[in-house]
Amino acid sequence: MARNKVAVIGAGNVGGTVAQWLAMEHLADIVLIDINAGLAKGKALDLMQAMLMQGTGVKVSGGDDYSMIEGAKIVVITAGVPRKKDPKTGKFPSRDELVKTNQGIVGEISKKVAQYAPDSIIIVVSNPLDAMCHVALQESGFSSRRVIGQAGALDTARYKTFIASELNVNVHNVHGITLGGHGDQMVPMTRQTSVSGIPIMELMDKKTLDDIVERTRKGGGEIVSLMGYSGYYAPAAGTVYMVASILNDLKRVVPSSVYLTGQYGYHRLYMGVPVVLGWNGVERIIEMELNEEEKTMLDASAASVKKVVEILGF
Repeated sequence: MARNKVAVIGAGNVGGTVAQWLAMEHLADIVLIDINAGLAKGKALDLMQAMLMQGTGVKVSGGDDYSMIEGAKIVVITAGVPRKKDPKTGKFPSRDELVKTNQGIVGEISKKVAQYAPDSIIIVVSNPLDAMCHVALQESGFSSRRVIGQAGALDTARYKTFIASELNVNVHNVHGITLGGHGDQMVPMTRQTSVSGIPIMELMDKKTLDDIVERTRKGGGEIVSLMGYSGYYAPAAGTVYMVASILNDLKRVVPSSVYLTGQYGYHRLYMGVPVVLGWNGVERIIEMELNEEEKTMLDASAASVKKVVEILGF
């Protein structure tokens, strides 16, 4: 029986790490595509040689020829200009400032995905995330259930990690979720957060939790300020978590950026909400009951996403 195939577009830090962890999890054969064919081929060869020690027979190939993605069940788009410090000013661009450049990149990739892997499911990782989902949807012509953004898995992982560190508990005992756009106005759902069923407010004071919420919202910027470029281990792990749910039809509930058609009161907008991920992509969108404060924060996040989407000119 043939293995599933996953294509990863962009062989940089995130794309290369996605390919590595996909291979280590024995999830699928992998194709790495990059404008720098040598980079993609080199990382693919390196990974293939590593698989001997991992005890797996998955195949990894790389290059710049999009015909290689034919038959892929999932295509992960990580390509684009990353958030990186300007060496002269010491500043780094916001996600919003990347929108026009990455629109062109993601748009061209999406057209090629539609040409060579028309039955695939697209997972977008490129920033600004929610806006790039709109680009992939528009240019691929795919059903919105097959164009999904990876952000909520990452944002929720950061949120839960910060809580676990503060309380000195196992992160797997922390239950919580973030909603909204992938940016500084995301909405960690504190009212629904618990540790093994214990409400979070019974374990820490409001100021501490508010500080964690703010740190979560600025989580990507914190890493960029430390390293000078974006994180890649956690974004890659979030992506592989989604890929596994789809390939193995696990029906995991994963916060993801998906196209809303009235859910939560938003129309024709990509934004992070809890969804069930299975073989067909987005199997179901789950609507949580929000109080007035939570809806106000989510409205602010939605407005921020809309502002960026408007730049696309669709």
